[in-house]
Amino acid sequence: MPQAMDALAALTTRASARELTAPAPDDAALAKMLAAAVAAPDHGRLRPWRFIAVRGEALRRLGEVMAAALKAREPGAPEALLAKEREKPLRAPLVLVAAAKILPNHKIPVIEQTIAVGAAVQNLIVAAHALGWGTMWKTGAPAYDARVKRALGLDAADAIIGFLYLGTPVGEVMAGSRPAPESFLVEWRGPVEEPGVVQLA
Repeated sequence: MPQAMDALAALTTRASARELTAPAPDDAALAKMLAAAVAAPDHGRLRPWRFIAVRGEALRRLGEVMAAALKAREPGAPEALLAKEREKPLRAPLVLVAAAKILPNHKIPVIEQTIAVGAAVQNLIVAAHALGWGTMWKTGAPAYDARVKRALGLDAADAIIGFLYLGTPVGEVMAGSRPAPESFLVEWRGPVEEPGVVQLA
């Protein structure tokens, strides 16, 4: 495994892998990624993040859960589509299901609990990249399906933030073209007179 890169290099060169294969990150690498994840900002220190590791034969079981959930949502789904759904977890040797354990009536708004897990996921995938591993962050209908949540031991109120596919990237991972960062920055100088109009520097 290559030597870990510095933080800014990891942040600016991270990109989703197109294809992943074995080996998956070992326990030592995974521990480093999780340590980075739980260093994310967390309003109220609720520790809402949950990471569920799926590997080995459990990947096929997760595929069956996803296919059954699809069949329940779309009773007329053709077998080819169900077969494709079953194969999704097999895209990598390790899938981490990143979830937010939501406290619906807490003083910390649900959106902030959810974002805390999003920040944790970002930390984790940047750490994975820094350590030389490839990642893909996926969601799709299974992330919002109560049957999938239940099968993973989550409550209906909990939020699956993503299925994180981890493994060894096949070929070189190249970041696509990215817009100029300054194009997203505006200088605010006081209340905006008209809705939708921002005062630029």
